[in-house]
Amino acid sequence: MDSIVNRLTEIEDAAAAIVQHADAQKDALDREFDEKRKSFDAELEKKTQERIDAIQNALEKDTSRLLDSQNGSSDAAIEALRREYDERHTEYAREILKHITEV
Repeated sequence: MDSIVNRLTEIEDAAAAIVQHADAQKDALDREFDEKRKSFDAELEKKTQERIDAIQNALEKDTSRLLDSQNGSSDAAIEALRREYDERHTEYAREILKHITEV
């Protein structure tokens, strides 16, 4: 009877050791998974930020190029109007005076 009890105690101790070992392995795997997940998240965040920065830089360059183009067009239009005014301001003044005096 004692040998059966001893044998059951040994089996129970062995089972407890197996469960304890499995828990330790589970904890180790959990830590490893967490480290890999954190590393993956950090790498993904870095790549995402780099991509966002590249897109923002491209948009800023395109916007700057568009504004420069529009400024150049505006400057050219203003200059054309100034030249026309300089060439025809006397004619414009006569036409205005003519309209005023006709009324």
